[in-house]
This record gives sequence, structure tokens and C-alpha cells, in this order.
Amino acid sequence: METIVAISTAMGNGGIGIIRMSGKETFQILKKIFKNSKNEELDIEKIKGYTMQYGFIIDNETGEKIDEVLVSFFRNPKSYTKEDMCEINSHGGMVVEKRILEQCLKNGAILAEPGEFTKRAFLNGRIDLSQAESIMDLINSKTEKEVKASINQLEGDLSNKIKEIRHDLLDVMADIEASIDYPEYDIEEVTNQKALDILENVNKKLEALKDSFRNGKILKEGIKTAIIGRPNAGKSSLLNKILKEERAIVSEIEGTTRDTIEEFITIKGIPLKIIDTAGIRKTKDTIEEIGVKKALNIASEAELIFAIFDNTKELNEEDFEILKLIKNKNAIILLNKIDIGDLNLDKREEILNTGKQIIKISAKEGIGIEELYKEIEEMFQIKGLETGNEIIITNIRHKNQVELAIKNIEEAKIAVINNLPIDIISISIKQSLEELGKITGQNVSEDIINEIFSKFCLGK
Repeated sequence: METIVAISTAMGNGGIGIIRMSGKETFQILKKIFKNSKNEELDIEKIKGYTMQYGFIIDNETGEKIDEVLVSFFRNPKSYTKEDMCEINSHGGMVVEKRILEQCLKNGAILAEPGEFTKRAFLNGRIDLSQAESIMDLINSKTEKEVKASINQLEGDLSNKIKEIRHDLLDVMADIEASIDYPEYDIEEVTNQKALDILENVNKKLEALKDSFRNGKILKEGIKTAIIGRPNAGKSSLLNKILKEERAIVSEIEGTTRDTIEEFITIKGIPLKIIDTAGIRKTKDTIEEIGVKKALNIASEAELIFAIFDNTKELNEEDFEILKLIKNKNAIILLNKIDIGDLNLDKREEILNTGKQIIKISAKEGIGIEELYKEIEEMFQIKGLETGNEIIITNIRHKNQVELAIKNIEEAKIAVINNLPIDIISISIKQSLEELGKITGQNVSEDIINEIFSKFCLGK
């Protein structure tokens, strides 16, 4: 494979920049453009892995010094890619980094594609595909819990669980092969019973992985949360209080919010994609009407609703409409403005009949906000990460493969129960093995591999 190079740090001004290079010609290219502090060329034979050298990157045509650098050396196979690698630690800044990159390209390297360093780590056997995907999840993590889930997967927790399940299935396949190869021995009945027991156990393990995706999806995407209420109920004030900044315009004039405002925030370790919406009411204003329709659509799709009511005013037609809207949804009822007055709407039958948690708040003064946070934590508990006992799937591709594996396991179980020929049973088991192999990359097409790594950033 060609020697690749890319800028690994984010573009822009910064304290340092890192230019990463990997491939069999790495040190030969570096020798042409690097001089140590004594103005000596690099001695490739004396390079040791996990060492650094101080010196300068130069233009090898003019001898001009481009930057003062530290170069880290990694000898194959003990590197990120299992190839010879170096990382040039330069001063930050687009001009400096690009000039160093240009010198690498002029002297034999090619520009790396997005994710190509990690792709080589996968192709060279240092990590499997699920571990490679966890690296991108780690980079994009928005919460500490998501970081922990990504680290667990990077360390091989999911890979090891898949290997364990595949080992169980291969055990069944060994018995099946034995019964086919040695039909003179009456072992089919024993094989069928053993197969059924193992398949039941495998099914439980796969179902647990599939169910973990609920928490995984929350960690990765956040809970889509809509703030709804009639105009001037305090929706924008609540958003500002949660965000701890004046993100939304707050005014006594009704209908101020006409479009949605979206922000991502973490509450008690639970990520929320929170959306402030237009006040729900009948209006003749065309633009406001569009905003109201948008608010209703968002509420219908939301995974959590903050239904906010003005606790200083009697319920009206719009409020009753909102109560109907949240009937079959995850919702928390917030009775706002208790710093001004309290009509005890929490005693109203229409509100009590929803069966939803009711919290009295003052969005302006911050009263009741901590109670709201505790309720969110109770509703969306993400267990297992603290104890390290649970493997959490955060990747939709992995979930889909697990579901396909479960489907084939169930078909195999039905075949065993109906005493179908043992070689028929093996077809479904083999297909399940195939689907699980796609998670770790053992049985995955080049197109899927390319698609996965195309989503990575340059230099990773």
C-alpha cells in the first residue's frame, strides 16, 4: 500500500498541529524533509519506536526551514496502523501545517482518504470493524456516558461478546457436521436436544444486545424533547433556564416564537435534543400558523414532552388540546409562574387524569428545575455503564445485524422442534454466523467497509 499523509488536528489556529504519515516509505520520506537540532539527516537504522526527535522540517529543494518540530516514531507492527508511522508535531496554524503536508506529498506520500489510518488498522488486523466504528463514536461523543460506552467497545467488549456467541453456534455446527459425516452413529437426537439448548441460550444473549440499543440510541442521538404550551406559558423562559443562557427571545407579546429553536444539552448524564416550539393556539397570522403546525408535528414525533401551563391562568381550549396531545406520550406537566401566583391547576381533574408527573416551577426564578431534572433521570435510566456489567450497542448497523441473527436463530429453533433434517437446521445457523460476522468485519463487503470509513474525519 502507498504511504499516506494527512493533517490530523482540526484546521485553524492552535498551539500545535499534527501531521500523520503511515506506510513503508514513511521514514524515507521523512529523511528528505527533516533535520535534527544538529542539522543532521535522519538515520533510519537507528530509529526506535515510541521515541521522539527534535528538529526542523525543511524544504529539501531550497533548504528553507519551514517549522521547528517534534517527530514521534512508531515502528511496525507496534503502531496505530501496524505500519511504519510518524507524527510531526508542529506549531498550529493552517499555513505551517499545509506547508509541511505539501513537503510530504512532494516527496512520495499521497493524501489519505477520510478514516484511512483507522481503515488500515482494521485491514492489518489491529482492530476489528466494531472497534474501528467505536473510534468515530468516541470522537463524536457528547456525554461522559457515551464516551464510556465507546471506550468499552474500543476495548473489545462487544467483539468479545460476539466471539462468545459465535463460539456457541460453532459448537452446534460441529455436532451437525459430525452427524452428517458419521450417519452410522445414532447421535441425531442428542444433537437436536443440545442444539435447542444452545440456540435458546444464544437467543437470550442476542435479545439482550438488541434491547441495549434503547440506551445506546439515547446516548448517541439524545432524547428528542419538545417544549409545548400555549403562547406566553413560559416555554422560551424554560429553555433559557435549562441552557443557562438567553437563547430564546422572551416577551410578554404572544406569538414571539414562530419557528423552532433546537439545542443539545446533558441533564444528569442524559443527553437531550431539546426543541422550543411556537405557542399552540388558533391564529389568523399565516406565519404563526405555520409555526403552530410545526410545533404539533414535532410534539407527535418527540420521545419526551415538557407540557408547560401558566399556573396563574385558568385552563382554556388550547390547554385541553395539549392535554389530549400528551395522553399517550412520555410527558412531564410543568405548572409555571408559581413565583407570581398559584391557581392549583395540579388539582384539576383534566390534568390529574393524564397520569403524568406534575411539577410546579418558576422558569424565570429556577424554582422546580432540579425536580424536573430528577424526573428525567428516573424516566430514562441508563444502567450498566457505571458498573461495567452491560454491553451497550450504540450503532444502528450493529443492531440490524443482531436482529437478522435472531431471525435466523428462531428459524433454526423451529426446524429443531419440528425434527427437520439436521443439515436443514445448519443453513439457518450458518446464516446467523454470517450476520454476526458482519459486525466485527469477518464477513463484510468492501462497499460496506468503504461506506463506514468515509464517515471518518481526515487524519484519523
